[in-house]
Amino acid sequence: MTDIGPIRAVLFDVYGTLIISGSGDVGTAAEQGKEEALTGALAACELAPTAPIDGGYQRVIEVIGEHHSRAKASGVEYPEVDIVSVWNDVVDHLISSGELNAPTHDFDLCQLAVEFEVRTNPVWPMPGMVECLQAIRAAGCPLGIVSNAQFFTLEIFPAVAKQDLAGLGFANDLQFYSYRYGQAKPGRFLYAEAVKALSRRGIQPDEVLYVGNDLLNDIRPARELGFNAALFAGDARSLRRREGDPRVEGIAPDLVVTDLMQIVDLFNR
Repeated sequence: MTDIGPIRAVLFDVYGTLIISGSGDVGTAAEQGKEEALTGALAACELAPTAPIDGGYQRVIEVIGEHHSRAKASGVEYPEVDIVSVWNDVVDHLISSGELNAPTHDFDLCQLAVEFEVRTNPVWPMPGMVECLQAIRAAGCPLGIVSNAQFFTLEIFPAVAKQDLAGLGFANDLQFYSYRYGQAKPGRFLYAEAVKALSRRGIQPDEVLYVGNDLLNDIRPARELGFNAALFAGDARSLRRREGDPRVEGIAPDLVVTDLMQIVDLFNR
């Protein structure tokens, strides 16, 4: 563990760090069961296929790829999609191909996105999450989030922890989600936005601890922006050490924690 000076703010990743994710991340679950999940999500939204949809999820992947390609063509190195826009295009395709009996868009695309996500990526709070956040907040340290996420990510916390993000202590000006900016980790953009917001509070990067489970997406950009970085290794399914990946060669966290409450020890020294 590197010697870390006084910490004045703590920023967290969400999936695989604060939240246990069935896929280890948002929108990255295995292919198995995706077609059934798509059929179930459509049915929950009262959208009736004209026949069993074959390859519907493949169309989702293709649309995401198309959105990424357009963003990259405009100069975004690590683009993020707006999942509602993705589902809009997918439904348009299914209607135009005659696979979906829905002549109008009189349904809720947000509901469709959520119905599919909950079927493919079950989530639960990481052990010690609430207690860790409470202890950091009690120490007078502001909390923030820098995460690859979609709109429904914010609704996970009241669903599984019975408190919204404000109730858990997260400052509104220190929350940075990829879907809001169209840019994702491991790009530096979200971290740079966090640096700006922290600066407005008079907090410098070397006074910040960033906590995440992925050496590439979390630790590398956090260190590049000058943050202290903790690798969360408490969930084997989501831990991403990226052994052999040249993109993280020479990158190491300042500390490794296997329990979120270990972070609180930084405030008790």
